[in-house]
Amino acid sequence: MALSGRDALTFAQAQFMNDVTRLVDGQWQWNGWLTPKGRVIALFALLRVDAETLWLLLPDADPNQLADALKRFVFRSKVAIAVRDDLHVAGRFGAPLAASGALASGIAGPSAQAPLADEVSDSSPYVELDMSGDGGPRALYVSASPEVPSPALEAEWAAADLRHGLPRLPASQVEHWTPQQLSLERLQGFSVKKGCYPGQEIVARTHFLGKVKRGLMLVAGTVPFEAGAEVHAAGSPLGALVSSATGKERQLGLAVVPLERDASAALTVSEAPVVEASLLGGLSR
Repeated sequence: MALSGRDALTFAQAQFMNDVTRLVDGQWQWNGWLTPKGRVIALFALLRVDAETLWLLLPDADPNQLADALKRFVFRSKVAIAVRDDLHVAGRFGAPLAASGALASGIAGPSAQAPLADEVSDSSPYVELDMSGDGGPRALYVSASPEVPSPALEAEWAAADLRHGLPRLPASQVEHWTPQQLSLERLQGFSVKKGCYPGQEIVARTHFLGKVKRGLMLVAGTVPFEAGAEVHAAGSPLGALVSSATGKERQLGLAVVPLERDASAALTVSEAPVVEASLLGGLSR
């Protein structure tokens, strides 16, 4: 999805939970849109193409629904919100060819590592983002050519996201969780210092009053489970899964649980045993 126009950056700064003003051309960040009560509607990678263009790369949210919802807040702002059906996103396990960290390649500007016109073209076939973390190198590509990955590779990509603490939110988990409950500070995915945005009061109050009581835990098991399933510790409810994915050898899930808990208690999901696994770092931008 794209925001374009004279007020595109100002509009994004007023609506989204991270500080868009920190970005220069060719740079991206984790960001999201919240309800007024501070619950996450959508998570996305936000890429500044230029001073009047932003791209939202949406791993889970429906772009048409999100675009329609955002349009209700445009009012007199000079910004166009469009679903870019002409562009496609695909990933690759392997080192990026040119992108590094928060700097994309293929974006015209002072941080560029390869030239690109305003549109993806045959001579400039892609924009590349570095999705690498402590779990290994990965690259994400935005191009005009659709590529259909295998279901197994899509599942492994989602599993890699979960291992790094990036929640993949199905529709059942939308508008349920605050950024702190999803531990999005690990990804530098929201700001408590920028100006007002929907849900900002809840996010800031939780941060400055020290009321963060729940966060993410990564669990692994051998039996498939789905987002929304309860996590039990020693037979008692502990939390709920917000994401699930099937890795190469294990079923993985991200659960929102109390930060203070008995780490020795046996864990189960849907009565099947699971174990807590360590979250990987390196995916913050």
